[in-house]
Amino acid sequence: MPNPSRLLILTAAFGEGHNSAARNLALALTAAGAETRVCDPCLLGTPWVTQVLSRLYRFATDYLPHVWKYIYDSIDRIDLSRTGTFMSRKPQRLLATLIDDYQPTAIVSTYPLYPYLLQRIFHDTGKHLPVFTVVTDSMEINSAWLRAPSDCWLVTDPATRQAMIRSQLPAERIIDTGFPVNPEFARITPLDAADPCEPFRVLFFPTARHQTFVANAAAILDASPAVRLTLGLGKNVKLLHAAARKLQQAYPRRVRIMGWTRRIPHLLTHHHLVVGKAGGATVHEAIAAHCPMLIHHLVPGQEEGNLRLLEAIGSGSLAATPAILTAKLRAILTGHAASWRSMKHALASHNRNAGAIVAARFILEKTDNLKTQDAREE
Repeated sequence: MPNPSRLLILTAAFGEGHNSAARNLALALTAAGAETRVCDPCLLGTPWVTQVLSRLYRFATDYLPHVWKYIYDSIDRIDLSRTGTFMSRKPQRLLATLIDDYQPTAIVSTYPLYPYLLQRIFHDTGKHLPVFTVVTDSMEINSAWLRAPSDCWLVTDPATRQAMIRSQLPAERIIDTGFPVNPEFARITPLDAADPCEPFRVLFFPTARHQTFVANAAAILDASPAVRLTLGLGKNVKLLHAAARKLQQAYPRRVRIMGWTRRIPHLLTHHHLVVGKAGGATVHEAIAAHCPMLIHHLVPGQEEGNLRLLEAIGSGSLAATPAILTAKLRAILTGHAASWRSMKHALASHNRNAGAIVAARFILEKTDNLKTQDAREE
């Protein structure tokens, strides 16, 4: 029997989309018979600096989105292939050691910095490995992704692929696999568009902002007595739990509180609507679950493409204030939830629930071809 492909999957602590894509790809690749290792070279190489920067990133995106937009646009103007920073030296050295120790068949990166570090490592060692870059953004693509030295780019949707082709990247190396959502989505049946919607179950993922959380939760509940609200507090459970309990008391038998959970695929496929921020992981999980979405928090620049994708599919929109959130939810429920049923049909037509599986098959096909070619040359 031939040796299985060995994939080194690189992620970063700056946004849950990178980590989610890496974890889900590892699940799909392992299920397909590959060996995988997921690591964060920045966190391993410079743990203190990375933790501080990660906290600052979360603070900026939650509380100062326009400041983050300025930083994001600044990154768009930088050519990382010509820029080496002091902070990248330790991650680069650690990554070189990982490659030497693990001896991967190929490398998968879900963060745009690492292909540049790999280029320098390959230049220094004289040995090149296939690099697959998984682009976790949609439609609005930062130049850091576009300039990343890569053998292939795996993207979320046809419109993103066309946008990258227009940026002069070779079309044959841009592969539309879909965002690498949890393989479990491909095995779960979503709610049917003919569901009676009584009650109408809404899943709400809030940011850490206390006042915004309370106002948006109340806006959802006030839209209709038929609404039942699940609060997915996740990492914010300690910060928001007291306020969530008050909401439970103010709206008896209508509010459910959840902390961190692994059951996101099940939750999304069993709720009628999700309300959340426009992060890549949440948006694409909603798409995979055929669950319409309203965006209550949008980070300019970085997340605008995710909103555009929802709008292009016809499965969601922006509700940036509590008043708009109430109005949009009431409109969705009007006419026996006719708008919701239309969005469900649009998501069923788009049908992207197996991105990690498709990406894993493509990567393994490519690596198997390379191994066969190497064996012939030997």
